[in-house]
Amino acid sequence: MLSRRGVLLASLAAGVAMTSKAHARAAQPATPINFDVPAHACDCHTHIHGDVEKFPFFAGRVYTPEPASPEEMAALHKALHIERVVIVTPSVYGTDNSSTLFGMKARGATARGVAVIDDKTPESALDTMHQDGFRGIRLNLATGGVNDPNVGRPRFTAAVERMKARSWHVQLYTTLAMISAIKDLVETAPVPVVFDHFGGLEASQGLEQPGFSDLVALVKSGKAYVKISGAYRSSKLAPDYQDMVPFAKALIAANPDRIVWGTDWPHPDSSRVEGRKPTDIAPLYQIDDGRLLNQLPVWAPDADVRKKILVDNPARLYGF
Repeated sequence: MLSRRGVLLASLAAGVAMTSKAHARAAQPATPINFDVPAHACDCHTHIHGDVEKFPFFAGRVYTPEPASPEEMAALHKALHIERVVIVTPSVYGTDNSSTLFGMKARGATARGVAVIDDKTPESALDTMHQDGFRGIRLNLATGGVNDPNVGRPRFTAAVERMKARSWHVQLYTTLAMISAIKDLVETAPVPVVFDHFGGLEASQGLEQPGFSDLVALVKSGKAYVKISGAYRSSKLAPDYQDMVPFAKALIAANPDRIVWGTDWPHPDSSRVEGRKPTDIAPLYQIDDGRLLNQLPVWAPDADVRKKILVDNPARLYGF
């Protein structure tokens, strides 16, 4: 007989609709939280992967994740003692933000969203998104494999131009090399700029790796926020990712008012795997988010600094 995962793969390949009861569960914390999480704490980076029949994936996606429901997310945050959430539209939906909105509506007033748009998205749609709780747009240059500054710079400039009239922020998932290439644009941007997942650094390359000093400088000047999220994307030293400590401490020391934290739940695997087609299921990483959150007191021993990271900075950036 097929395993549970085998049944999932077969059903998706056949185009059969999946429900939340028919898939491998998204990760839930296995480790209890070992510090006092302040009231109104926010997880600033999550995704919702809705039922594929209701929320079909973008045909041009580069991977296909397993589902992850609002109910699973609620269970995650109950375990983490986290009240607020920011849901980000992942690349697999293109510019369709309906699955993100589905997750936001399930969460109510404690949720905000980050959308993906293009030049065909009308201003009226952005007005509606604002009413629904969206507060920024995301440029995903990493998953799409955009490494050319001649592509990244105009895309960033166009995004800033769209956002400056409504005071939304521009969030980028990219690399340190691209951050260096657009540093001058970030320094003059009239809207907040947010870099995902430690700016895409590689822990094994050390603090002196090219581009990290540029990221630190942007944070120090107040021109950019950084999400200290997805440590497992920058480090291979599971489960505590000890080699991320100096990077987290350096960014926090540069400017604790420009740091936010996130799980990156449900931990999609967007990597390119030999032999895996974009339409094949890419199993979600099984990350212990309790253990990840317990790293925050290691990175930020001071409770007042942790409150800035978990509460004050998200409230300012996302308008809670």
